[in-house]
Amino acid sequence: MNPLCFVLMPFGQKHDASGTIIDFDKVYNELIAPTIREAGLEPLRADEEMTGGVIHKPMFERLILCEYAVADLTTANANVFYELGIRHAVRPWSTVMIFAEGSRLPFDVALLRAMPYTLTAAGVPAKDDGTKLALAKRLRAARDRAADSPLFQLLDGGGYDAGAPLFQILEGMKGLDIARLKTDVFREQVAYSQQLKSNLADARRAGLEAIRGIENRLGDLTDLETGVVIDLFLSYRAVKAWPDMVRFFERMPRLLQDTVMVQEQYALALNRNGQDEKAESVTKELLKKRGASSETYGILGRIYKDRWERLVKDGSLVRARGELEKAINAYLQGFETDWRDAYPGVNACTLMSLKDTSDERLFKILPVVSYAVERRLSGGSPDYWDYATLLELAVLRQDEVTASQYLSDALANIREPFEPETTARNLRLIRESRERRGEEVYSWMSKVEEELHKV
Repeated sequence: MNPLCFVLMPFGQKHDASGTIIDFDKVYNELIAPTIREAGLEPLRADEEMTGGVIHKPMFERLILCEYAVADLTTANANVFYELGIRHAVRPWSTVMIFAEGSRLPFDVALLRAMPYTLTAAGVPAKDDGTKLALAKRLRAARDRAADSPLFQLLDGGGYDAGAPLFQILEGMKGLDIARLKTDVFREQVAYSQQLKSNLADARRAGLEAIRGIENRLGDLTDLETGVVIDLFLSYRAVKAWPDMVRFFERMPRLLQDTVMVQEQYALALNRNGQDEKAESVTKELLKKRGASSETYGILGRIYKDRWERLVKDGSLVRARGELEKAINAYLQGFETDWRDAYPGVNACTLMSLKDTSDERLFKILPVVSYAVERRLSGGSPDYWDYATLLELAVLRQDEVTASQYLSDALANIREPFEPETTARNLRLIRESRERRGEEVYSWMSKVEEELHKV
């Protein structure tokens, strides 16, 4: 399935400033559409379902989600310029502009790199003027991803990353991110994506080689639908194929590599792949560029936590205490960034309970974490981590009845095998710390760990 190229242009016959009638349907059918196909793309022209000039939802979907676009600026049509503004705001590259030779462009766009084409006296495209070859060349060059949006050219010069869409640059102001944006796709891609996602679901059940097989069949990821690329990336996570996850990240388009979610998951994979120093660097750089995030701090805490555990096993207890404190502080910062996210909060509580000396912060934060996850439950959309958090809190309080209840809930909501493994590991750490301090360890605690390991 060829990448889609959305065409922004007037419809039917329109007068230009000199009074000449231009047949834009023939411009599309004889010049633009054939050239787009020649460049290996699939043309998609805006339909005429607009009512009173109002741009409808499918129009926005096409403007934002189509990999490529051609904008015909002839006659300075108001709708075309509005659509072009939206396109330039969310797509750094891959928008090619054209206009009929002799047309007068508004001052604001006159200096943009628009390509002229020739019309006959009858207002239809001239033949054999080299325009098709030039336009096809321009479309192929768009794959190189040089910023053609003047907005992103300006942002890049100001220290911003022209590879990141505007809604990511403004993420700190609660702008859209790519995961939430791509909830709707147009009909030409829905069946394609759903089929691949179904295949990936089957592959996750079949194992690593099946996932690799799908990746090999997909080939170049540049023009692949974003949801499929993310799904494939996370499919490797689902089977704990950390080296494959790290390798696949290097193949992803830069636009996706720079998203917060992908960067976070990349750091997670690096850490699980034994590359903790690089994982720490990626996570800290993400915090520096994007600001505080409960998820990012949670991953940083996990990096320090793993390092602490390795140092304990190696007998480097002095260094281990320093890493433990760093892990606690990272988790606390994550929870303080967003108190609705109980995951970093419960990890901070668990690690504070492992210290040789009492940490007064534990008794202050534990009820706050409990309240946060209880609010999630009351909202009606709990997931595995919510129940696992309540299970862990119950073990910290040595409450067998509550722990048994939430163990059942957690087991019923498992999505990926690394989830119960993570919880079992935390419970093991709690049990072992109690044993080291000579405190009583109840048999039911070990049974909870056993149930989590059975999955």
